[in-house]
Amino acid sequence: MRFDEAYSGNIFIGAQQEYENSEVVLYGMPMDWTVSYRPGSRFGPGRIREVSIGLEEYSPYLDRELEEINYFDAGDIPLPFGNAAKSLNLIEDYIDGLLADGKFPLGMGGEHLVSWPVMKAVAKKHPDLAIIHMDAHTDLRTEYEGEPLSHSTPIRKIAELIGPSNVYSFGIRSGMKEEFQWAKENGMHISKFEVLEPLKEILPTLAGRPVYVTIDIDVLDPAHAPGTGTVDCGGITSKELLASIHAIARSEVNVVGGDLVEVAPIYDSSEQTANTASKLIREMLLGWGLVNKK
Repeated sequence: MRFDEAYSGNIFIGAQQEYENSEVVLYGMPMDWTVSYRPGSRFGPGRIREVSIGLEEYSPYLDRELEEINYFDAGDIPLPFGNAAKSLNLIEDYIDGLLADGKFPLGMGGEHLVSWPVMKAVAKKHPDLAIIHMDAHTDLRTEYEGEPLSHSTPIRKIAELIGPSNVYSFGIRSGMKEEFQWAKENGMHISKFEVLEPLKEILPTLAGRPVYVTIDIDVLDPAHAPGTGTVDCGGITSKELLASIHAIARSEVNVVGGDLVEVAPIYDSSEQTANTASKLIREMLLGWGLVNKK
């Protein structure tokens, strides 16, 4: 799909029809080829778009509405089923094109491995990049059952690329002991269990820096987001996650892109997770897409 093609399927509420005049590009990465538990997140982007029709375009949190931002819904990147390596290359090429055109990339997954080529592309454009990562899991493995391309590896990959001290993980409540040890020994920041308060402490130290934000929906407790591939009890509330998105928006960091991943509609019988994700995307659009215009 060319960047300037209008998407013929369902589009996220309020999206503009023209790529050229857009400032933000919303896109999907429908891949779940490497999941270790339950597949289905490749259907996440489509369902998030579908339920967005039930959203208001106005955010009472930010006192902004979607008509204030020019954003284009490019649809989903066409990815070859089962071919993880080629899919990741296609995603990186796609993001390279968006960044070359001066667009703010906002992605929807898909499994968390899809964030790796996006972060890699953003790091090429912003050498001083920092990563804010919200998740239940560390995602710091080098491989899973012998496979280095796994949804359990993206944060390790970006940490090794830009330096562990430039990666800040929040809400973490699961991972191998070796992953936590590696993070500690290499100067990577991990906040266990909580997000908002430790995030508020970190944000001033990142003032002025380019920051990419990646959110795995399973940072939420399963009571708030049951529709995901690897549920993990003890998570944060949707209210705290919204407040965390807003804290980033109101800070002095330079958000240069973001994503929300791991929504799996097949396990979401009430559509609670998809509806939550849709609202989160709205707040990310309004908070981060307009972050330099507050």
